[in-house]
Amino acid sequence: MSVATITLSSKGQIVIPKEIRDQLHWHAGTQITLLSSASGVTLMAVPKKTGRRLEDLIGMLKHEGPPLSTEALCAPVDYTEDWAASERRSK
Repeated sequence: MSVATITLSSKGQIVIPKEIRDQLHWHAGTQITLLSSASGVTLMAVPKKTGRRLEDLIGMLKHEGPPLSTEALCAPVDYTEDWAASERRSK
């Protein structure tokens, strides 16, 4: 943890020292939340969104083997065979 003394400008601006920005991985464009309290202020980086758009997920899952028809993809799945086999293994 680093400590720095900085000066407030006449416009109410501060400069976060490079050493601290590098340590926190804060770069130009990083959004920062300012939280005020009785003892002062706390600066926190706004968490980056990790969600993806649906368009970003296209092609993420790969099927190995021959192409499947729409009918085959939409066919009901019978889990009774798989369930019975797993029950036999667990005994």
